[in-house]
Amino acid sequence: MKYIQYDEIGNPAEVLKVKQASERPLNPGEARVKVLATPIHPSNLLQISGEYGVAPELPAHPGSEGIGKVVETAADVKQIQPGQRVMLAGGATWREEIVAPAAAFIPLPDAGDVEQMSMLTVNPLTAHLILSSFVDLSPGDWIMQSAANSAVGQYIIQLAHQLGLKTVNVVRRQSLAPELEALGADVVLTDGPDLAERVAKATNNAAVSFAIDAVGGETFSRLVDGLTFGGTIVAYGSLTKQPPSLNSISIIFNDVRVRGFWLTKWFETASAETKQAAIGQVIQLVAEGTLKAKIDSRFSFDEIASAVTRASEDGRSGKVLLVANQE
Repeated sequence: MKYIQYDEIGNPAEVLKVKQASERPLNPGEARVKVLATPIHPSNLLQISGEYGVAPELPAHPGSEGIGKVVETAADVKQIQPGQRVMLAGGATWREEIVAPAAAFIPLPDAGDVEQMSMLTVNPLTAHLILSSFVDLSPGDWIMQSAANSAVGQYIIQLAHQLGLKTVNVVRRQSLAPELEALGADVVLTDGPDLAERVAKATNNAAVSFAIDAVGGETFSRLVDGLTFGGTIVAYGSLTKQPPSLNSISIIFNDVRVRGFWLTKWFETASAETKQAAIGQVIQLVAEGTLKAKIDSRFSFDEIASAVTRASEDGRSGKVLLVANQE
């Protein structure tokens, strides 16, 4: 059984190593699950390179989520069965096989594309929670977001469209507009110093009460400038690796609320019922094909260096997945 490990912080393409372990027998209450697909997220790469909010305990085993197939269960396990698809939770998913307590695996419906179902939690759940947790939004309301072509950004477009919300989507290249409009984007604008003025023109001076930022730096400040009085901005990432440039004038005189969202903290603080309800909603939407993400490329676990190199490159068109060898 091959798995990915790193013993030091550094460039993911250099520090990630393919290791091999012998298969061990199951203990009572455990299940053996073959990993079918697991995505590479920016947060994974940031943690490996030492630029994330939480430092890993070395040696570390990366991976945030994925989908697997149960291949064996201990005699006392009843909640999942061999052949069943399950969600991988708890981390360390960049491996060919996971042996863990059966209760750690969440059963999944047979319906739904395997690769789309491998990306259930980190991005679509983030999009769902950001849209539902901070501001009471109604059909016809305008919201805006940066990094609109990211996985979370594309999920936000799809969810907002379903809710009847109108979106201003900020990107670095206008060539991305057709792709985002096909998902339901109402307005696509390139980032720049006059962003607030162009947002006002594109929305016919509509009140934009909610902004979502994953870029940081000057982009954050430009989104703040585009908000109406009493608006809210939520930061969930910093793709520029620069702290947000905060315009105190807008904050003070326009009464803008600044909030942050970190999915890890939500998992730590939300009740079991809240987590079950939110994850259940996302599973249904992805399984039925209502929510989907573009996939750029697929690599085997042996190709981990190439996989993380591709995942860190500009100009990608979707997620990079680590996938099992097909038998």
